[in-house]
Amino acid sequence: MPREKGRKVVASNKKARHDYAILDTYEAGMALTGTEVKSLRAGRASLVDAFAQERDGELYLHGMHIPEYTQGTWTNHEPRRTRKLLLKRLEIDRLVGKTRESGLTLVPLQVYFHDGWAKVEIGLARGKKAYDKRQDLAKRDAEREITRAVGRRGKGMDE
Repeated sequence: MPREKGRKVVASNKKARHDYAILDTYEAGMALTGTEVKSLRAGRASLVDAFAQERDGELYLHGMHIPEYTQGTWTNHEPRRTRKLLLKRLEIDRLVGKTRESGLTLVPLQVYFHDGWAKVEIGLARGKKAYDKRQDLAKRDAEREITRAVGRRGKGMDE
């Protein structure tokens, strides 16, 4: 069977982009069991309430939900188990240093398959305040209104 090419998104964390200001993103592999991979290939995963944390010099993903594989037997996995993230030592040290010094956190943004390998995109993030969220919402509404007005003018509807 030929290896699949490209990028197939399984789950994305839209709430993370709303609640956090993403400063930098990293691509990490995940240490998964066979039934977890099969469940991901079926497109079943949730990143709600998931976060990454350092323990013993390694990064681990907590709170990610991968439902049990329907055809799995006693070999099935636990849906919310802690999963190890696979990054280079230099990247791990850099991320751990940034999270310790300046109050940043690591949030998963997307889970996807890249050339057949399960990957997670983690973001180095700073929490947004309520007024930041309102400003982002107002800015997005203004941009949407501008594009609508330009579209109407191009069609000759608005003078």
